Amino acid sequence: MPQLNPAPWFMILVFSWCIFLSVLPPKVMAHSFPNDPNPQSTKTTKTTPWTWPWY
Repeated sequence: MPQLNPAPWFMILVFSWCIFLSVLPPKVMAHSFPNDPNPQSTKTTKTTPWTWPWY
């Protein structure tokens, strides 16, 4: 049964992973989102502590 011989299939696996790892990461890292989030305002809101009526 030739499929039990790992010699040719292992090299095909290694070469295919080398190709995938050299082609896909630059494509993924070059992806840009169409709507970059921008901060709405830089002012801070005034927070007041909540007074607990039962404390």
